[in-house]
Amino acid sequence: MSIAFTTELPAEGFRRLKTSVSPSINGRTFLVGHDEGWQTAEVLVCTFDYRVPRQMIEAMLNLRLIANFGAGYNNIDLEACKTRNIRVTYTPLPVIEPTAELAFALMMDIARRVSEFDRMMRKPDIRFGVMNNLSHSLYGKTLGIIGMGRIGQALARRAKASGMAIIYHNRHKLPDETEQKYEARYVDFQTLLQDSDFVSLNLPYTPEVHHLIGKPELGMMKRSAYLINTARGAHVHEEALVEALRNGIIAGAALDVYEHEPAVSSELLALPNVVLSPHTGTGTWEGRIAMCENVTDNILAFYAGETDKMNIIL
Repeated sequence: MSIAFTTELPAEGFRRLKTSVSPSINGRTFLVGHDEGWQTAEVLVCTFDYRVPRQMIEAMLNLRLIANFGAGYNNIDLEACKTRNIRVTYTPLPVIEPTAELAFALMMDIARRVSEFDRMMRKPDIRFGVMNNLSHSLYGKTLGIIGMGRIGQALARRAKASGMAIIYHNRHKLPDETEQKYEARYVDFQTLLQDSDFVSLNLPYTPEVHHLIGKPELGMMKRSAYLINTARGAHVHEEALVEALRNGIIAGAALDVYEHEPAVSSELLALPNVVLSPHTGTGTWEGRIAMCENVTDNILAFYAGETDKMNIIL
C-alpha cells in the first residue's frame, strides 16, 4: 500500500498505519508537490481546502481510494472518480462538535461585541460607563438554523442551554422526538428569516443552495438580526451581504467562510459590525487528530473490504 498526502497532518492520528515520522505503510508515502512518486499511490489523503480535479485523478494511475479529510467533498471531482471506479470517503463525525462550538462562539461574539470591545480597549479613548458599550443577550432570543443535521443539532443543544428559542428549516422535517429533544420548531424558509434574531447556516454545499442568502433574503430578516455562517462561503452572496451590513438592513454577521476563499473582500474587512474567522470551524488540535483517526479508519476498512465501516461518499 502506498499513500499520497496533499497536506502535512498530525502523524499521531495515523499511528495505526504504522506511522514513524510521516504517515506510511511499508515505508511508501508521498507528499504531493514535494515528493516524486505520488502519482503511483493507491490512496490519496486530501484536505477539504485542496482541489482534486480530473487531471490529478487521471494522473494517479494506481489510485483506488480518495480519503478526504473533511465533512465537505466539493473539492473533489466526483464524476472523474465514478469514471475510474475510485472510492471516496470523508470524515463527518469529528467535525460536529468543534464546528458547532465555533458557530456558538461567533454568535456570542457578534451579539456581545467581544471582538469589537477588544479592539476598543487597545485605544486610548475607551469610555467606561453604565450606558456605554451596550450589547445584546442571547437569552430569550430566537435562533433560526438552516440545515438541522448533526452540526445544526449540536448548535441547537448549546442554544437551548442558553435559553434561546429554536426554529429550523431543513429539506425534511425532523422526527417529533428529535424536535422535542431540542425544543425546536420546523418552519418554512421565509418564516425562519423573518422571525429569527440569529440565522445560522449549517448545511452542506450543493449548486442548488449557491447564494441561498442574497439581497431578497437579507431584506426579509429583522434589522436587528445577525447572520452566522460556518458552512460554506458560497451560500451567501457576499456583495449583497456587504450592502446589507453597510446600510443597516441587518445588524451584523459573523463568518468563518467566504465566497471567494481564501480571498476576503476588503469591504468586509472594513466593516465594524462583522466578526471574521479564517475557516477554522474544525480547527482544534483535538478535532484535527480525530479527523486523522477517522481517515485511518476509512483506509483500513477499505483494505479489509469492510465497506460498512467506511464513511462513503462514492
